[in-house]
Amino acid sequence: MTASEAPETPEPAPELETAGLHTAEPATVATQDQRCGFVAVVGAPNAGKSTLVNALVGQKVAIVSPKAQTTRVRLMGVALEGASQVLLVDTPGIFEPRRRLDRAMVAAAWGGAQDADVIAFVIDAKTGLTKRLEPLVQSLAERREPKLVVLNKVDITPKEKLLELAMRLQEMLNPEEIFMIAASTGDGVAGLKAALAKRVPAGPWHFPEDQVSDATDRMMAAEVTREQLYLQLHAELPYASAIETEKYEERKDGSVVIHQQIHVGRDTQKAIVLGAKGVRLKEIGSRARAELEHLLDRKVHLFLHVKVNPKWEDDRGLYKEIGLDWVE
Repeated sequence: MTASEAPETPEPAPELETAGLHTAEPATVATQDQRCGFVAVVGAPNAGKSTLVNALVGQKVAIVSPKAQTTRVRLMGVALEGASQVLLVDTPGIFEPRRRLDRAMVAAAWGGAQDADVIAFVIDAKTGLTKRLEPLVQSLAERREPKLVVLNKVDITPKEKLLELAMRLQEMLNPEEIFMIAASTGDGVAGLKAALAKRVPAGPWHFPEDQVSDATDRMMAAEVTREQLYLQLHAELPYASAIETEKYEERKDGSVVIHQQIHVGRDTQKAIVLGAKGVRLKEIGSRARAELEHLLDRKVHLFLHVKVNPKWEDDRGLYKEIGLDWVE
């Protein structure tokens, strides 16, 4: 079995990791009072950057997963705070790259920070300042942009560790402010959002007040399916997979037809995605379709195919499709 369409009556989509993300009420402000600027959200894999971006925007714009390195591309969320429009660049986690895909992801992360007005450095407070983070801290210390340090997951971190970590980062980075938050519950997010809104420069908004992301529907469709792969397969499928949206067609009745190719590297990985008699692929498709119908506010016909492509990481066209630049 190589294809699946989710049932017409889907199971409810799984709850979002971040609480309260479905109601974003845009404000109307006078043009002369407006502020607008880019905030690069950087950090190590699994620091909670995507969860934080979703919380700041007020609804889901980036996929979240307990697995590290979930975000692959620069994805921008648009957050409104009073007269300010804060453009949040959710970047892939910065880590030591070992293969071409890794290099492309890290390049995307640093590229997202190039023209930022503010850098928000997100750290998993429970994990702390590991040796893997030291090169990133050193690079950030050399940058001139205003920096805010965001200690995330403080709800599961001892207070003594938080204070020690904050003091070390103050010495190493000299940030303008250090925030302690729990992005998954929303604690402390409002204060961080207000601080970001004050720091973006004066100027007209770049997007309409009801737009929450620069991602196209086609890109979001691929991201939602990839999220379901992570959530449902957990540790069974490594990161050697990619989602390619081959067809995205809007019908006259308002529904949309989406055909996607799931690229994996080996036959054994294909078997994992399919599951016994294709049951797992159907479940992935069912949950992805339900999530897409919620995000797109329309009926979705989603068809998933699994293709074994041992050299997909060397396919320039596929890199372009998934939103990454080719890196030698």
